[in-house]
Amino acid sequence: MTKVVNYISEAFEELKSNVTWPVWADVQRYTVIVALFSVLFALATWGVDELFAKSLEGFFRWLKG
Repeated sequence: MTKVVNYISEAFEELKSNVTWPVWADVQRYTVIVALFSVLFALATWGVDELFAKSLEGFFRWLKG
């Protein structure tokens, strides 16, 4: 158990002393960029899914036909 506690304390020390953290304005800007790309990617995925669903529906309707 002491190994785990030691590992966690060393990890926190590493984060405090050796990591360069961005300024708050950059964090906000990057968050907005990631959110926008996430929404765009979700919409693109939804569009491709709808396209395939309609295509398969039309194909099976044509087979039944």
